[in-house]
Amino acid sequence: MSETIKVEVDARGIVQLRLIRPDKRNALSAQMIAELTEFAASAQERRDWRAVILSGDGATFCAGGDLDWMRQQMQSDRKTRMAEARKLATMLGALNGLPQPLIGAIHGSAFGGGVGMACICDVALATPETLFGLTETRLGIIPATIGPYVLARMGEGRARRVFMSAKRFSALEAVELGIVSRVVSADALMSEAIAEAELYLSTAPGAVASAKALARSLSRSLDADRIEESISALADAWEQDEAKEGIAAFFEKRKPHWDHS
Repeated sequence: MSETIKVEVDARGIVQLRLIRPDKRNALSAQMIAELTEFAASAQERRDWRAVILSGDGATFCAGGDLDWMRQQMQSDRKTRMAEARKLATMLGALNGLPQPLIGAIHGSAFGGGVGMACICDVALATPETLFGLTETRLGIIPATIGPYVLARMGEGRARRVFMSAKRFSALEAVELGIVSRVVSADALMSEAIAEAELYLSTAPGAVASAKALARSLSRSLDADRIEESISALADAWEQDEAKEGIAAFFEKRKPHWDHS
Protein backbone atom coordinates (compact mmCIF):
# COMPACT_ATOMS: atom_id res chain seq x y z
CA MET A 1 0.00 0.00 0.00
CA SER A 2 1.33 3.44 -0.95
CA GLU A 3 2.15 5.81 1.88
CA THR A 4 3.13 8.98 0.01
CA ILE A 5 0.62 9.01 -2.84
CA LYS A 6 -3.07 8.19 -3.14
CA VAL A 7 -4.73 6.93 -6.31
CA GLU A 8 -8.48 7.03 -6.87
CA VAL A 9 -10.27 6.14 -10.11
CA ASP A 10 -13.89 7.07 -10.85
CA ALA A 11 -16.31 4.99 -12.89
CA ARG A 12 -15.41 6.91 -16.06
CA GLY A 13 -11.70 6.22 -15.76
CA ILE A 14 -10.57 9.64 -14.52
CA VAL A 15 -7.67 9.05 -12.12
CA GLN A 16 -6.88 11.26 -9.16
CA LEU A 17 -3.18 11.00 -8.27
CA ARG A 18 -2.49 12.91 -5.05
CA LEU A 19 0.76 13.56 -3.23
CA ILE A 20 -0.01 12.94 0.45
CA ARG A 21 2.94 14.23 2.48
CA PRO A 22 1.34 17.51 3.55
CA ASP A 23 3.44 17.68 6.73
CA LYS A 24 6.54 17.72 4.49
CA ARG A 25 4.94 20.03 1.90
CA ASN A 26 4.74 17.03 -0.45
CA ALA A 27 8.51 17.05 -0.93
CA LEU A 28 9.87 14.31 -3.16
CA SER A 29 11.36 11.69 -0.84
CA ALA A 30 12.98 8.44 -1.96
CA GLN A 31 9.76 6.62 -1.08
CA MET A 32 7.57 9.04 -3.02
CA ILE A 33 9.87 8.79 -6.03
CA ALA A 34 9.58 4.99 -5.90
CA GLU A 35 5.80 5.03 -5.48
CA LEU A 36 5.30 7.50 -8.33
CA THR A 37 7.50 5.34 -10.56
CA GLU A 38 5.44 2.29 -9.64
CA PHE A 39 2.22 4.17 -10.39
CA ALA A 40 3.52 5.19 -13.82
CA ALA A 41 4.42 1.58 -14.61
CA SER A 42 0.95 0.39 -13.62
CA ALA A 43 -0.66 3.04 -15.85
CA GLN A 44 1.06 1.89 -19.04
CA GLU A 45 -1.46 -0.81 -19.99
CA ARG A 46 -4.57 0.79 -18.47
CA ARG A 47 -6.55 1.95 -21.49
CA ASP A 48 -9.56 2.14 -19.16
CA TRP A 49 -7.77 5.03 -17.45
CA ARG A 50 -8.69 8.01 -19.61
CA ALA A 51 -6.81 10.86 -17.90
CA VAL A 52 -4.79 11.48 -14.74
CA ILE A 53 -5.14 14.53 -12.48
CA LEU A 54 -2.03 15.25 -10.36
CA SER A 55 -2.50 17.29 -7.19
CA GLY A 56 -1.12 17.64 -3.68
CA ASP A 57 -2.75 17.48 -0.25
CA GLY A 58 -2.34 20.29 2.24
CA ALA A 59 -1.17 23.84 1.65
CA THR A 60 1.50 23.09 -0.97
CA PHE A 61 1.52 21.22 -4.27
CA CYS A 62 5.18 20.17 -4.04
CA ALA A 63 8.12 21.86 -2.31
CA GLY A 64 10.70 20.04 -4.43
CA GLY A 65 13.26 17.52 -3.29
CA ASP A 66 13.10 16.27 0.29
CA LEU A 67 15.98 17.92 2.12
CA ASP A 68 16.64 14.91 4.34
CA TRP A 69 17.02 12.89 1.13
CA MET A 70 19.42 15.52 -0.21
CA ARG A 71 21.43 15.49 3.00
CA GLN A 72 21.81 11.72 2.66
CA GLN A 73 23.27 12.26 -0.82
CA MET A 74 25.86 14.63 0.65
CA GLN A 75 27.08 11.77 2.84
CA SER A 76 27.14 9.17 0.05
CA ASP A 77 29.73 8.22 -2.56
CA ARG A 78 29.37 9.17 -6.22
CA LYS A 79 28.01 5.76 -7.24
CA THR A 80 25.17 6.08 -4.73
CA ARG A 81 24.50 9.69 -5.74
CA MET A 82 24.28 8.70 -9.39
CA ALA A 83 21.89 5.87 -8.54
CA GLU A 84 19.62 8.18 -6.56
CA ALA A 85 19.70 10.85 -9.25
CA ARG A 86 18.80 8.19 -11.82
CA LYS A 87 15.79 7.13 -9.73
CA LEU A 88 14.53 10.71 -9.78
CA ALA A 89 15.16 11.01 -13.51
CA THR A 90 13.42 7.68 -14.12
CA MET A 91 10.36 8.81 -12.19
CA LEU A 92 10.10 12.06 -14.13
CA GLY A 93 10.53 10.21 -17.41
CA ALA A 94 7.93 7.62 -16.47
CA LEU A 95 5.32 10.24 -15.58
CA ASN A 96 6.18 12.27 -18.66
CA GLY A 97 5.64 9.12 -20.72
CA LEU A 98 2.23 8.21 -19.33
CA PRO A 99 -0.07 7.10 -22.16
CA GLN A 100 -2.86 9.05 -20.49
CA PRO A 101 -3.02 12.87 -20.50
CA LEU A 102 -1.58 14.23 -17.24
CA ILE A 103 -3.34 17.30 -15.85
CA GLY A 104 -1.76 19.25 -13.02
CA ALA A 105 -3.85 21.03 -10.38
CA ILE A 106 -1.22 23.28 -8.82
CA HIS A 107 -1.90 25.22 -5.63
CA GLY A 108 0.06 26.86 -2.84
CA SER A 109 3.57 26.59 -4.19
CA ALA A 110 5.69 24.55 -6.56
CA PHE A 111 9.40 24.87 -5.96
CA GLY A 112 12.34 23.02 -7.48
CA GLY A 113 11.15 19.54 -8.31
CA GLY A 114 7.59 20.82 -7.96
CA VAL A 115 8.20 22.96 -11.05
CA GLY A 116 9.55 19.85 -12.74
CA MET A 117 6.35 17.99 -11.86
CA ALA A 118 4.30 20.83 -13.36
CA CYS A 119 6.41 20.75 -16.53
CA ILE A 120 5.73 17.05 -17.20
CA CYS A 121 1.98 17.69 -17.16
CA ASP A 122 0.23 17.99 -20.51
CA VAL A 123 -1.94 20.72 -19.02
CA ALA A 124 -1.20 22.52 -15.75
CA LEU A 125 -3.72 24.74 -13.97
CA ALA A 126 -2.81 26.98 -11.05
CA THR A 127 -4.54 29.28 -8.61
CA PRO A 128 -3.80 33.03 -8.53
CA GLU A 129 -1.97 32.67 -5.22
CA THR A 130 0.37 29.88 -6.33
CA LEU A 131 4.08 30.67 -6.18
CA PHE A 132 6.70 28.98 -8.35
CA GLY A 133 10.47 28.93 -8.18
CA LEU A 134 13.53 27.00 -9.27
CA THR A 135 15.14 27.56 -5.89
CA GLU A 136 18.00 25.06 -6.03
CA THR A 137 20.84 27.57 -6.38
CA ARG A 138 20.01 29.01 -2.95
CA LEU A 139 21.12 25.64 -1.60
CA GLY A 140 24.24 25.50 -3.74
CA ILE A 141 22.81 22.90 -6.13
CA ILE A 142 21.19 23.10 -9.58
CA PRO A 143 17.86 22.14 -11.20
CA ALA A 144 19.50 19.25 -13.00
CA THR A 145 17.24 16.22 -13.44
CA ILE A 146 14.19 18.41 -13.94
CA GLY A 147 16.17 20.54 -16.38
CA PRO A 148 15.32 18.66 -19.60
CA TYR A 149 11.59 18.91 -18.84
CA VAL A 150 11.79 22.56 -17.81
CA LEU A 151 13.68 23.44 -21.00
CA ALA A 152 11.29 21.36 -23.13
CA ARG A 153 8.36 23.27 -21.68
CA MET A 154 9.75 26.81 -21.56
CA GLY A 155 12.45 26.90 -24.20
CA GLU A 156 15.95 28.09 -23.37
CA GLY A 157 15.31 31.82 -23.57
CA ARG A 158 12.38 31.85 -21.16
CA ALA A 159 13.94 29.24 -18.88
CA ARG A 160 17.07 31.33 -18.37
CA ARG A 161 14.92 34.06 -16.82
CA VAL A 162 14.23 31.83 -13.81
CA PHE A 163 16.59 28.84 -14.06
CA MET A 164 19.51 30.30 -12.10
CA SER A 165 18.18 33.19 -10.00
CA ALA A 166 16.05 31.15 -7.55
CA LYS A 167 13.44 33.93 -7.82
CA ARG A 168 9.89 33.15 -6.81
CA PHE A 169 7.34 34.04 -9.44
CA SER A 170 3.57 34.21 -9.70
CA ALA A 171 1.11 31.95 -11.46
CA LEU A 172 0.61 34.67 -14.09
CA GLU A 173 4.33 34.68 -14.85
CA ALA A 174 4.21 30.88 -14.92
CA VAL A 175 1.62 31.19 -17.69
CA GLU A 176 3.89 33.57 -19.59
CA LEU A 177 6.79 31.13 -19.16
CA GLY A 178 4.70 28.25 -20.47
CA ILE A 179 4.62 26.19 -17.27
CA VAL A 180 0.93 26.81 -16.59
CA SER A 181 -1.86 26.73 -19.17
CA ARG A 182 -4.21 29.01 -17.28
CA VAL A 183 -4.99 30.42 -13.85
CA VAL A 184 -8.28 29.56 -12.16
CA SER A 185 -9.75 30.39 -8.77
CA ALA A 186 -8.86 28.17 -5.85
CA ASP A 187 -12.51 27.15 -5.48
CA ALA A 188 -12.64 26.06 -9.13
CA LEU A 189 -9.22 24.40 -9.39
CA MET A 190 -10.33 20.80 -9.11
CA SER A 191 -13.54 21.23 -11.10
CA GLU A 192 -11.56 22.86 -13.90
CA ALA A 193 -9.00 20.04 -13.80
CA ILE A 194 -11.82 17.50 -14.02
CA ALA A 195 -13.28 19.42 -16.97
CA GLU A 196 -9.91 19.13 -18.73
CA ALA A 197 -9.91 15.39 -18.03
CA GLU A 198 -13.47 15.00 -19.31
CA LEU A 199 -12.37 16.19 -22.74
CA TYR A 200 -10.75 12.78 -23.20
CA LEU A 201 -13.85 10.74 -22.39
CA SER A 202 -14.96 11.08 -26.02
CA THR A 203 -11.56 10.26 -27.54
CA ALA A 204 -10.09 6.86 -28.40
CA PRO A 205 -7.60 6.05 -25.62
CA GLY A 206 -5.21 4.23 -27.93
CA ALA A 207 -5.18 7.16 -30.35
CA VAL A 208 -4.60 9.60 -27.49
CA ALA A 209 -1.65 7.54 -26.26
CA SER A 210 -0.20 7.37 -29.77
CA ALA A 211 -0.69 11.09 -30.39
CA LYS A 212 1.03 11.94 -27.10
CA ALA A 213 3.92 9.59 -27.90
CA LEU A 214 4.27 11.19 -31.34
CA ALA A 215 4.34 14.70 -29.89
CA ARG A 216 7.12 13.65 -27.53
CA SER A 217 9.04 11.94 -30.32
CA LEU A 218 8.80 14.84 -32.75
CA SER A 219 10.17 17.30 -30.21
CA ARG A 220 13.38 15.23 -29.85
CA SER A 221 14.35 17.34 -26.86
CA LEU A 222 14.27 14.60 -24.24
CA ASP A 223 16.71 12.05 -25.63
CA ALA A 224 18.65 9.61 -23.46
CA ASP A 225 21.89 11.57 -23.71
CA ARG A 226 20.31 14.72 -22.29
CA ILE A 227 18.71 12.78 -19.43
CA GLU A 228 22.05 11.11 -18.64
CA GLU A 229 23.76 14.51 -18.72
CA SER A 230 21.26 15.81 -16.16
CA ILE A 231 21.93 12.84 -13.86
CA SER A 232 25.67 13.47 -13.96
CA ALA A 233 25.14 17.20 -13.43
CA LEU A 234 23.14 16.57 -10.25
CA ALA A 235 25.74 14.17 -8.90
CA ASP A 236 28.43 16.73 -9.72
CA ALA A 237 26.52 19.48 -7.90
CA TRP A 238 26.16 17.38 -4.76
CA GLU A 239 29.96 17.01 -4.65
CA GLN A 240 30.67 20.75 -4.58
CA ASP A 241 31.51 22.70 -1.44
CA GLU A 242 28.62 25.08 -2.14
CA ALA A 243 26.13 22.23 -1.86
CA LYS A 244 27.60 21.18 1.48
CA GLU A 245 27.39 24.74 2.74
CA GLY A 246 23.89 25.34 1.38
CA ILE A 247 22.36 22.21 2.82
CA ALA A 248 24.14 22.73 6.16
CA ALA A 249 22.95 26.34 6.34
CA PHE A 250 19.36 25.30 5.74
CA PHE A 251 19.36 22.81 8.59
CA GLU A 252 21.23 25.21 10.87
CA LYS A 253 18.67 27.92 10.07
CA ARG A 254 21.27 30.43 8.91
CA LYS A 255 22.24 32.11 5.67
CA PRO A 256 24.92 30.41 3.58
CA HIS A 257 28.12 32.43 3.26
CA TRP A 258 27.24 33.70 -0.24
CA ASP A 259 23.89 35.21 0.79
CA HIS A 260 24.27 38.98 1.10
CA SER A 261 20.58 39.79 0.67
